[in-house]
Amino acid sequence: MKRAFSGIQPTNILHIGNYLGAIKNWVELQNDYACIFCVVDQHALTVKQDPKEFSQNILNVAKTYLAFGIDPNRSIIFRQSDVPEHTELAWYFNTITKIAELERMTQFKDKAVRHKDNINLGLFDYPVLMAADILLYDAELVPVGEDQFQHVELTRTIAERFNKLFGKTFVMPEPLVKKHGARIMGLDDPKKKMSKSAASPANYISLLDKPDVATKKIMRAVTDSGAEIKFSADRPAISNLLTIYSLLGNLEIKDIEKQYAGAGYAEFKTGLAKVVNNFLIEFQNKFLKIKDEEVKEILADGAAKAGALARKKIIDVRKKLGL
Repeated sequence: MKRAFSGIQPTNILHIGNYLGAIKNWVELQNDYACIFCVVDQHALTVKQDPKEFSQNILNVAKTYLAFGIDPNRSIIFRQSDVPEHTELAWYFNTITKIAELERMTQFKDKAVRHKDNINLGLFDYPVLMAADILLYDAELVPVGEDQFQHVELTRTIAERFNKLFGKTFVMPEPLVKKHGARIMGLDDPKKKMSKSAASPANYISLLDKPDVATKKIMRAVTDSGAEIKFSADRPAISNLLTIYSLLGNLEIKDIEKQYAGAGYAEFKTGLAKVVNNFLIEFQNKFLKIKDEEVKEILADGAAKAGALARKKIIDVRKKLGL
């Protein structure tokens, strides 16, 4: 069975964009792929973290995976820092990755603007560690959001270069970007992606938001000029809300448009809030039943399975390098 790899950083609380753009697709992938899902905690260290909160956030991301249906009996779920081969392979890749290639990464440019007081080497080198994450497991498929597509392309470049220099070692991964839901935009700015690190909580709906909080965020969400409930490229705000409604409500956008034909934004947003809150309540009921100790056991078991694969690959890499 072909292998798929992906992961999410445990920074702050996950939001509906993380679910719609990533985890929702992962659940479906389990049917056709041998899946490896990582909590990429070492990536998250590129921005400042409170150690106590960070430790709990790591467990909460794993809980989120489980609550949405990632099955530890079918997929490997583990914490990146529990498998040291990730950083070892990243160092080897550092020696063949060109600085100019990293300078072209748009995510580094964006994050350097947002984190001017902490533009560190890890932030710059993030894509190399991501390449190691993927290539360590011979992943043939990488489900990612549009903003990560450039990183997968660099991963392919690194794999091709290593194979050319030292002999066939790594599988060439293919990115999987879902057309709908791959990039859920902010409620306060439909031109920017919904983000855990947004300055304002009005940007996103947290998976742990209470229904009344989520409703307020939806009712205050930015809208376009005009009042028609219609999906259109020149109407990014309503199109974003329609996408959320469609994916969480399991409805076709054209059917939602018909339902609200002639209605105003207030009526549409009230309907959207109901769909979102039903989704949040169902998720939170499952999330809150999962105990920390249970998650720790699952992560430890996953680390043992991932570690066995990683050690086998790193032995081959060392041999190819002459180490």
